[in-house]
Amino acid sequence: MPSIAEEICIGNLGSLQTLPDSFTWKLTAADSVLPPSSAVSFGAVEESIPVIDLSDSDVTTLIGNACKTWGAFQIANHGISQKLLDDIESLSKTLFDMPSERKLEAASSDKGVSGYGEPRISPFFEKKMWSEGFTIADAFYRNHFISLWPHDHTKYCGIMEEYVDEMEKLASKLLSCILGSLGVTLEDIEWAHKLEKSGTKVGRGAIRLNHYPVCPEPERAMGLAAHTDSTILTILHQSNTGGLQVFREESGWVTVEPVPGVLVVNMGDLFHILSNGKIPSVVHRAKVNHTRSRISIAYLWGGPAGDVQITPISKLIGPVEPSLYRSITWKEYLQMKYEVFDKALDAIRIVNPTN
Repeated sequence: MPSIAEEICIGNLGSLQTLPDSFTWKLTAADSVLPPSSAVSFGAVEESIPVIDLSDSDVTTLIGNACKTWGAFQIANHGISQKLLDDIESLSKTLFDMPSERKLEAASSDKGVSGYGEPRISPFFEKKMWSEGFTIADAFYRNHFISLWPHDHTKYCGIMEEYVDEMEKLASKLLSCILGSLGVTLEDIEWAHKLEKSGTKVGRGAIRLNHYPVCPEPERAMGLAAHTDSTILTILHQSNTGGLQVFREESGWVTVEPVPGVLVVNMGDLFHILSNGKIPSVVHRAKVNHTRSRISIAYLWGGPAGDVQITPISKLIGPVEPSLYRSITWKEYLQMKYEVFDKALDAIRIVNPTN
């Protein structure tokens, strides 16, 4: 993996007039992974994931159907104020508008996650992605904020703390609905129930601020390559410029156009395992734009402590539906994802569950 110092472009991508070879992806019809019978040309099709009103009396059923069909959905009336969404987007824009040299001073280190840099999935791809990001995964981000905003760090730390608190509450609410759609509760996840009873957080959250600058040749570039999240779920706020795409077997790539005040929820690998494969972890990517830059803020609600064993929920398995995945600690799964990337779920799948 190249050192952050060698990444001469990520902080200044928007100023480039031509697409460097290192950022040029050979995107073909095969890369789009559209069904062979599809009449749609390369790109995304004209449909989108459901928008669900969280105040709807039938919200559990609606979310359950969307999860099983798409592995993703959008939410309105979620309780997050528009002011807070505007504030976190403004924080992100202020950060990414800084000179490249200043952003690199807050670069994430080999020993830590928090800080500025390229997407963490970059080592798995030959070409670079047309984006830059900043990760907040622990309290160390405060030091970065002090470096970036010597006089305003208190203001920006306050925005971040409020955003994390609100996202944690929303993620817990969504998890209850999704579990309810499967006929189970948090108590049926042994490790999660123990954590809740002890007053410990069920999931550990991280924030990823993403910036996709204007690109001279967007059809040959990739903002963020196709992947699934390792998380329970991810809640995404995107600015008013589109770029997010999710993959569905029946449809190919589907663009999720931004809707003011609406958040996107992607299901991750951890919940896919917990659900014994009933709910997919959605494959998604980000495309870039020729005339407008794009900001997105992802709240990645991850798993428990590293030594906790992850297995399908016992109530969702039985003689008719045996367990599809073997037990593995959360730390082991994350290490496996880091080593084999999109083959991690296959690596822990029980090939013949009946035996």
